[in-house]
Amino acid sequence: MRVAQAEFVISNTDVAKCPRDPFPEYAFIGRSNVGKSSLINTLAGRKSLAKTSGRPGKTQLINHFKINKNWFLVDLPGYGYARTSKTTKKAFQKLITRYFEQRKQLVSAFVLVDIRHAPQNIDLEFMEWLGTNYIPFAIIFTKADKLKPNAINRNVTDYLAKMREGLWEEVPPHFVTSSLHKTGVEEVLYYIDQLNQEFKAAN
Repeated sequence: MRVAQAEFVISNTDVAKCPRDPFPEYAFIGRSNVGKSSLINTLAGRKSLAKTSGRPGKTQLINHFKINKNWFLVDLPGYGYARTSKTTKKAFQKLITRYFEQRKQLVSAFVLVDIRHAPQNIDLEFMEWLGTNYIPFAIIFTKADKLKPNAINRNVTDYLAKMREGLWEEVPPHFVTSSLHKTGVEEVLYYIDQLNQEFKAAN
């Protein structure tokens, strides 16, 4: 799939105000400083569609972007940033929970994980929550340009093995990406395109 058009639609903290267009929707979420905004911009082929910042935790709203006039890419607030107050964290958690529970258009979430790090409980627990609530998701390993190929393969293998130790009999789809080198971009877009076609056929 080629992204020919990408436009910002709305930012808000009220799920009820999210777009009502009957388009399939894909939500990108992860811990702060995981490279989410950079990846979104790379996927969309736009340098500043999603705002990047040297200060992690900047995304604090539900941000909808309409892609090719027929599906939505959703940028959700990051989680787990130490400098965010407890009150703000609780507000984010409620916002994220309401979004996943109420958005009927959601086809899949994409959970972003920094490939350089060992599995973090906060990520594993969030993915477990998605699974328990029957919310489809895929994992996107980011920042692959920071490691050599052997280290990438080892870290991905170790991560998926850690997931299998939990409740996962079958691990979700996963992608290895680099916003700098555009690694994995075509694979993610192809996966979304396939889901779009299934969504269209079912509706």
